[in-house]
Amino acid sequence: MNTWEAIVLAIIEGITEFLPVSSTGHMIVASSFFGIAQEDFTKLFTIVIQLGTIMSVVVLYFKRFFQSMNFYYKLFVAFLPAVFLGLLLSDFIDGLLENPITVAVSLIIGGFVLLKVDDWFGDGEETEISYATALKIGFFQCLAMIPGVSRSGASIVGGMTQKLSRTVAAEFSFFLAIPTMLGATVKKSYDYYEAGFQLSSEQVNLLIIGNVVGFVVAMIAIKSFITYLSKHGFKIFGYYRIIAGVLVLLIHFFVQKLTVI
Repeated sequence: MNTWEAIVLAIIEGITEFLPVSSTGHMIVASSFFGIAQEDFTKLFTIVIQLGTIMSVVVLYFKRFFQSMNFYYKLFVAFLPAVFLGLLLSDFIDGLLENPITVAVSLIIGGFVLLKVDDWFGDGEETEISYATALKIGFFQCLAMIPGVSRSGASIVGGMTQKLSRTVAAEFSFFLAIPTMLGATVKKSYDYYEAGFQLSSEQVNLLIIGNVVGFVVAMIAIKSFITYLSKHGFKIFGYYRIIAGVLVLLIHFFVQKLTVI
């Protein structure tokens, strides 16, 4: 991975992490395009730069983290399903991460869901999140273990099924990203450490660049997303996912055909 590839991947992460379009899916497609998807450092990079996007939430919603301990208890409850299912299905998930077909199909199916989600649930009136609601959102978030599903999309839709407003559901999804992504980063980093993987000084610099770029881009993306979502809903993201999924399928089969020839 070179510097420009690191910057492009970080921009993609910053834009897509909190949008319902699947950051993991986009990162897999982009790194495959660069020909670096199979590299151990690329897999570590795509996880570790999530720390930068996490910090964007902390900075933008700084005051919300000092409201009450209930805020943290509810995040913990919502985080639990990802802990148990993530540990249970870790090897299976790692296998899916290398499959563009899985990403494409998930993008398309999720796209059709987003086209209809506003009609199904509308913009709810609930602004308070109970512990039961937090747990249900946590289980919805686990759907994003399938590459292409979108962590933010799954958790936001989960909130909307509980009659939360789009804005409240989206913001809780942002907050839930912090323990989820932090946990994934720590686990993946430890796994690589246990396997004896060592970072060069150049790779450390790439991680720093990736986190800084991801942080700045995510700040802009979150502000823009909340403003757009409150006014227009999810349809544009649904159309985007379907188009992106179809393009990934076409490119994949075209490349496969060339390989055979």
